[in-house]
Amino acid sequence: MQGSCLCGAVGFKVTPPVRDAIACHCTQCRKVSGHYWAAASVPMEGFRVLRGDGLAWYRSSPAATRGFCRGCGATLFWKPDDEDRMSFSPGALAGPTGLKVAEHIFTGDAGDYYAPEGPPPVPSLAPPVLQASCLCGAVRFSVPRPGGGITACHCSQCRKLSGHYAASFDADEAQVEFESRATLAEYATPAGAQRGFCTGCGSSLYFRAADGAFSVEAGAVDGPTGSSLTGHIHMADAGDYYVPDDGLPQQSDGD
Repeated sequence: MQGSCLCGAVGFKVTPPVRDAIACHCTQCRKVSGHYWAAASVPMEGFRVLRGDGLAWYRSSPAATRGFCRGCGATLFWKPDDEDRMSFSPGALAGPTGLKVAEHIFTGDAGDYYAPEGPPPVPSLAPPVLQASCLCGAVRFSVPRPGGGITACHCSQCRKLSGHYAASFDADEAQVEFESRATLAEYATPAGAQRGFCTGCGSSLYFRAADGAFSVEAGAVDGPTGSSLTGHIHMADAGDYYVPDDGLPQQSDGD
C-alpha cells in the first residue's frame, strides 16, 4: 500500500502485515490532526519513504516523534523510540485499505464536542472567547465560541491532512486574534482555498474557502469548545476503515 501527503512532497509505502488502526484521543493527537487521530502500524522493515522532500519531524514527547509534511501540514507518522515500528495515517493511503479501527485509546482526553463512540455529549460550558494553539505552542490565537455546531468532514483533502477525518466550526475571521504566529503557514489547495498549519509541529489550525468562508479546527481549541458535533459531510470520500456510529446526519456531497 502506498500513501502521501496532500501536496505530494511526502510519499511512503507500507508492506503487510499491517496492524489495524487505533483511534487516539490524547491531547497531542487532537492538536496535530485537528480532531482525533487514527493510526495503523507496521514493523520498520515494512515501511519505506518514497519521497521525503517535505518530511519534517517534531519531538512531541521524550518517548516519540511525529512526522508531517512541512509543505501542506499533513499529519503522517508517529514513531515511538522504544519500538521498531512506524505508526502511520490510514487517511493518507491511496485506495481501499482493508483495515478497520480496532480500538479507541486515551478516551478521557476526548474533546467535549464528541464521544469516542456513540452520540455526542451535552455541550460543555465555555467562555465566549476561546483560546487555541498548535501542539508546540508557537501559534496561539483566540476565536469566538462556536455560534453553531461542529461539522465532521470526510473529503479526501481533510483525510489527507488530518490523517483520519476533520472536524471544524465556522468563525468570523475578522474576530480571530493572533497572539503568536511565527511558525504559521498556509497551503493553497488546487480549488483556491488556504489551509493554515504550524510548520514547527504540523498541527492543523484553520481552513479558508475560496469564497472567504473561514473555519477553525476543533482540536486546536484549548479546553472545551462549548459546542457539539452535528453531522458528517462528504461521506462519499470517507475511508473504508471506519463507520461513524454517532447517529448524526450524514451527507455524501456536503450540500
